[in-house]
Amino acid sequence: MIGAVASAQAVQSSTPSPAHGSVNRPNMVSVGVIVWLSSELMFFAGLFAMYFTIRSVAPALWESGPAQLNVPFSTVNTIVLVISSFWCQFGVFAAERFQPRRTGGLLQFSKWGMQEWFTLTYVFGGIFVIGQVFEYAELAHKGLTIATNAYGSVFILATGFHGIHVFGGLIAFLMVIGRSFVSKRFGHQEATSAIVVSYYWHFVDVVWIGLFTVIYVLK
Repeated sequence: MIGAVASAQAVQSSTPSPAHGSVNRPNMVSVGVIVWLSSELMFFAGLFAMYFTIRSVAPALWESGPAQLNVPFSTVNTIVLVISSFWCQFGVFAAERFQPRRTGGLLQFSKWGMQEWFTLTYVFGGIFVIGQVFEYAELAHKGLTIATNAYGSVFILATGFHGIHVFGGLIAFLMVIGRSFVSKRFGHQEATSAIVVSYYWHFVDVVWIGLFTVIYVLK
């Protein structure tokens, strides 16, 4: 009898206990960033509303103001920013593979890690910001500043606030790249940081496409 009980206890201890149903909870960092970006979307919606409102009450300013814009230059600058979004996403793919740095030669792009792709994104984003500053200087030379008239105020405010957001994204890239260098192990936390920064960067890219279309393309 004692032997039978011992055998039963051994079988019971070796039998796995019923698994509890797992709860798939969303990543709180990602959710927080998405909620914050929703508030940023409302902010830029206000800038768009300001633009169209002033344009409707002062249409004469839009007959001369857009003529001073360098549309070909801004188009190239826009393409630079849009391409940077692709480099950013390649960096995210590398982060999801937990690959912080390249595993091959510098020209072996298929073996690049997050650091290389994010550095390239940073360079393209920096080129965009420098291009925007150059455009402001050119417009100021033509006599169009934030204090010139309502058109100048709307143009500088809308594009300037976006430029500030791009600059903030560049700082975020530096922080993620720096963290990947100092971390002893590139894990889920580091990958999550890269992913949420990509959310922000794609957001500012999409917003700029909207701004470019409204300010430079629509007549």
